[in-house]
Amino acid sequence: MDSTFRRTPDIHLQDLIDGLLNGNRVFLSKAITLVESKRSDDRKLSAELIDRVIDSNEDSLRIGITGVPGVGKSTFIESFGKMLTSLGKKVAVLSVDPSSNRTKGSILGDKTRMDELSRDPNAFIRPSASGSSLGGVAHSTRETILLCEAAGFDVIIIETVGVGQSETVVKDMVDYFLLLMLAGGGDELQGIKRGIMEMADHILINKADKDNLKAAKQAKEDYKNAVHLFPPNEAEWVVPVGLCSALEKTGIKESWEEIEKYVSKTRSNGWFSENRKRQALKWFHERIHARLEDDFYSKPEIKEEIKKREKLISSQKISVRKAVDELFN
Repeated sequence: MDSTFRRTPDIHLQDLIDGLLNGNRVFLSKAITLVESKRSDDRKLSAELIDRVIDSNEDSLRIGITGVPGVGKSTFIESFGKMLTSLGKKVAVLSVDPSSNRTKGSILGDKTRMDELSRDPNAFIRPSASGSSLGGVAHSTRETILLCEAAGFDVIIIETVGVGQSETVVKDMVDYFLLLMLAGGGDELQGIKRGIMEMADHILINKADKDNLKAAKQAKEDYKNAVHLFPPNEAEWVVPVGLCSALEKTGIKESWEEIEKYVSKTRSNGWFSENRKRQALKWFHERIHARLEDDFYSKPEIKEEIKKREKLISSQKISVRKAVDELFN
């Protein structure tokens, strides 16, 4: 955000809120940039912004889409998103790219991978770097979801990094968790962690086309058998296993129909609202932990004490446990 925004926050914050609630994409982008900022003054401003728009669109649907790299998440989301906009839906895609541990940089190439959807007037794509956040999402993903909802988007899609078991973190911020899988790689059920399969609300075998169709059908049966072995979920929902080809645009409409069935069922049995309440409470406690960690490391005296103990630990003159105890004492 520019310096003028920071110097006169009261005036500009209201402008930002008004523009956001009117669905202005420029203001939406500025609002997301604000909540992504790690500056202390921006943190206060973004907290007020979120508080002012938090209940502006309670009828939205949050969908998390995950899967291993190469499964075709971006291609699927483009076909899926275009199908939704054709139905009159406003779709926001929050795509998270992995950050380099060395340079902290990120490619942020999802807008180029979703060329058609990025040009759709009823779609909004926002790539973000994952940074140090676990779970294949950025540290501000939850706030960004709320901002997109405030801007009038009906369906918010979170495309995760797709880097491993920590992907399950995204489950705690969406209403529906879609897991994309591949067939033909051999030992499919051994190639995915059971934890993430148990958390999925829907399993789709992507790239079910051409020479891969037969293998995809076999994988579908294998996953259906595996799903029946899992314990019942709190949503009282039987997880469907389907086939799709994002390239040939088959199975896309059917996947949306399954999502609509899920939403109808969970709104009627109360799980939809209960799940959001639990997620909000979990987010609350996560923010407490994050704030305590930030405040702890930001204190000058703590920084100095940490440096002293790092030297002692490196020279094996003190144990890690004792060094930590001394810091907190």
